Amino acid sequence: MDLLDFEAKDLYFDRPDAPEVERLIKQAAEDYSSEAELPLLRAYFLAPESMNVLVALNRFYYYQHRLEDALSATGKALDVVRPAIGFPEDWRDLQPRHIEEVPPDLLTRVRLYLFALKAIGFLNMRLHRLDVSQSIFEKLVELDRMDRIGAKGLLELLQQCRAEVGEAATTGQ
Repeated sequence: MDLLDFEAKDLYFDRPDAPEVERLIKQAAEDYSSEAELPLLRAYFLAPESMNVLVALNRFYYYQHRLEDALSATGKALDVVRPAIGFPEDWRDLQPRHIEEVPPDLLTRVRLYLFALKAIGFLNMRLHRLDVSQSIFEKLVELDRMDRIGAKGLLELLQQCRAEVGEAATTGQ
């Protein structure tokens, strides 16, 4: 299945949140220092399944170099999207047929799920959890043969880094 061959519907950022949640996200965006965390957390407590809130938290934590917290926010995003598209609880159990069986009007959510999974792989790579990253990237390459999600380049980068580390270890550098 071509993950670009769909009509973009039901985009998470087009879904309105409660006015207070939107106000808190906007407040955080205007002050992207460490002070922005409190309004984002307030927004999260008001709307824990809002993708707008989860994406804002992920971005905030990533740019603050709080990768573990970014990983938690992204994991929560997977948990929110997964039931709506009928994917298995564990991404390792995901098969191409799961994607093929999703109704076309939910393909935007499938892409969101796969991009969130890619982000989890990337964050784990940044945290030097290379085995987890490699497993995620390999799964994404298996699911997305046309590389529309872009995991192939990250998998190649990870493998290249591993080869260089292995080479340096054998030469004593």
